[in-house]
Amino acid sequence: MQAVHRVRELLVHQRTALINQVRGLLGERGVTMAKSPEAFKRAVPQVLSTSEGEVTSICQAMVLELTQEIQALEDRIKRAEAWIKSLMKCSALCKKIAVIGGVGPITATAAVAAVGEAKEFRNGRHLSAWLGLVPRQYSSGGRSQLKGISKRGDTYLRTLLIHGARTVLRNVVRKTDAQSRWLQDLIARRGNNCAAVALANKNARVIQALLSSDTPYHPSAVAR
Repeated sequence: MQAVHRVRELLVHQRTALINQVRGLLGERGVTMAKSPEAFKRAVPQVLSTSEGEVTSICQAMVLELTQEIQALEDRIKRAEAWIKSLMKCSALCKKIAVIGGVGPITATAAVAAVGEAKEFRNGRHLSAWLGLVPRQYSSGGRSQLKGISKRGDTYLRTLLIHGARTVLRNVVRKTDAQSRWLQDLIARRGNNCAAVALANKNARVIQALLSSDTPYHPSAVAR
């Protein structure tokens, strides 16, 4: 499980590097491109067809070759994600935590691959600290200051948890359950980024509690 995630992480980094390379090549000629892989794929054909005078034929050929490499990487990423989903079906622990809002098959399998039953962590806060999701604290002269998250520990798993939290935030506007109200208030006070990190922190604590015990997941209990 850990090996499949490492391969997927490598492929995603390679895809990002190629997309940035294409964007850089076209940006030098005054052609702007979208950042996300989905928007990038949609924009490439239109950009190449409407910028013939700005982009030489050689540059267009290079861009086309790079986009073909990007497509090949995406096919390999999809295969890796298919393996991850098949591995999740064989793991009771993965199924148990995959029902948490913002924790899908990829995050669930990454968490189990990284921490197993999470019994080496005393509580959920210790897992959050290991992931780098707790604030950095500076103390001097009897005064304590909390800064941004420490970003220590497992970068890959922390990133997955935060991306999953962002997905949840997109759908909380019209919801009225306790967690959605908490997130709505947090977004209003601190903004989307802080709310995403706060939810990722909360999900990490819930993951530790579920992995290290026989307790089933109860959304109403988590919302309190």
